[in-house]
Amino acid sequence: MRWTQTLIPTLKETPAEAEIASHKLLLRAGLVRKLSGGLYTFLPLGVRALRKIERIVREEMNRAGALEVLMPALQPPEIWQKSGRYETASDVLLKARDRAKKEWVLGPTHEEVITTLVAGEINSYRQMPKNFYQIQTKFRDEIRPRFGLMRAKEFIMKDAYSFDATDELAQVSYQKMYDAYARIFQRCGLKAIPVEADTGIIGGKFSHEFMVPAETGENEVVYCEGCNYAANIEKAMSQGPAVKTHKLAPPADEPHHPAKFPTPGVVTIEALTKAPHNVPAERQIKTLVYLVDSKLVLLLLRGDDQLNEAKLISALGTGNLRPATAEEIFAAMGANPGSLGAVHVTKIPIYADSLLCDATGMTTGANEDGFHFRNVSINRDIPVNHWVDLRSVRLGEACGNCGKPLKVQRAIEVGHVFKLGTKYSEKLEAFFLDESGKQRPAVMGCYGIGVTRTLQAVIEQSHDKDGVVWPLSVAPYTVCITPLSVTPGGPVMTLAEKIYGELEARGVDVILDDRDERPGVKFKDSELVGFPIRVGIGEKSLAKGEVELKLRGGALTPVKAEEIVAKVTEIIGRAE
Repeated sequence: MRWTQTLIPTLKETPAEAEIASHKLLLRAGLVRKLSGGLYTFLPLGVRALRKIERIVREEMNRAGALEVLMPALQPPEIWQKSGRYETASDVLLKARDRAKKEWVLGPTHEEVITTLVAGEINSYRQMPKNFYQIQTKFRDEIRPRFGLMRAKEFIMKDAYSFDATDELAQVSYQKMYDAYARIFQRCGLKAIPVEADTGIIGGKFSHEFMVPAETGENEVVYCEGCNYAANIEKAMSQGPAVKTHKLAPPADEPHHPAKFPTPGVVTIEALTKAPHNVPAERQIKTLVYLVDSKLVLLLLRGDDQLNEAKLISALGTGNLRPATAEEIFAAMGANPGSLGAVHVTKIPIYADSLLCDATGMTTGANEDGFHFRNVSINRDIPVNHWVDLRSVRLGEACGNCGKPLKVQRAIEVGHVFKLGTKYSEKLEAFFLDESGKQRPAVMGCYGIGVTRTLQAVIEQSHDKDGVVWPLSVAPYTVCITPLSVTPGGPVMTLAEKIYGELEARGVDVILDDRDERPGVKFKDSELVGFPIRVGIGEKSLAKGEVELKLRGGALTPVKAEEIVAKVTEIIGRAE
């Protein structure tokens, strides 16, 4: 390809809309352009990089035995109602109506569609295992699209769905996809960490996310360098903080029952830590009131802990929940937020975080505005109905496996694998006859990769002050030939054309920068776009029979003109 024949609209200045490095470079390097919030047009270079990622994904899916299909993006809402996700996933569903006023769902994912297909096509254990995948546009009603392709309303995703006769065989399919994902991200030049993850609205038995460490990531990963434990913040567990509540013995002179004391104007954990009360946050019980499936529940955590809603959803088995309003709280508790507690409360179910188990000498609200209880013993004074893990793990806490301090790293989620079980096959009637002739639901798995997000993640993880640093595997063009003089028939352009033709003949993705621009402009654009290999040809070097070879981020190296094609081919061969 010749530069003048394509469209590479590089920008000197960063558009105001771009917040993170990869988003800035997507725009500045001329890879994409914004149409509207969460909607982007891919320009020629962006499409080339995208197609290379898709090729890697497709090759590894095929290698793992998955079968490519293509399903409709427009889906009937009835199948979503049948699965139950028309309500539980309603906040992300984009919907449309046709001329007959019939409603349709623009697919954010395809569990319902593929399960409906399998229900009509597979009826025997002999037809399994099967794994179907597609690379297709998805739609999600993001409240606040941001960070370019990271959180968009329309994006390209590879989604795959496995169907097995038994749970044991489903685990084999799951492992194949897990291994394929590791290969995909490695081939894309990404350092991706598989972590234990919450299943969210997809549901299922367990899952792993593939996370790319990045300070601008929207997710947090908790990991241990001692034993390789890793989980996202929604799933992570630990041995708890260094100071355990139940090990903090109450003062010896405190009575053996809760003691009420006045706390006028004190309505926060922090306020109670200050004089004259001086109650440390780890000695306080935080009481939260939630409405779950239209019923109130109380949630108890240590004062210095934060509620992890994903863990709450997992513990309750429903995502239909929200914090209660101040009016709902007062009607049920007789007090306002800031003075709430669970001492002797029996009419509302109580879920307490496991860290509070056996805690004594605690302080909590008295369910009377302006008053708290001290000397609260959980086992004695609070009728806990359920002990569950509700808290978010914090930096430095002891690993649950080996006891070493846990670390926390921000990251970008690029892939997610789920073991679904029979959640969808039962509801959408994907049944088969087993060896004994008994009807059973297929055991499912689902596996997603954000293809467009992976493209941006590569840039986020691999860039410098000058621009993108593409891995060879996904670079829009592998080689950029940069003649400093483009006079037709001149020695510089003649050699440039010769090298260009020979590299093309060897199957190398090469672009010839034939613009009549100053050398500095060409060099800066080459660095900004991030071509892995640049071959510079100028009259001075050519007078010595040489050209200049520069690897992205490396130094200039003089190479004999007659050896440059072999040298470039060798570099590419070593990287493959």
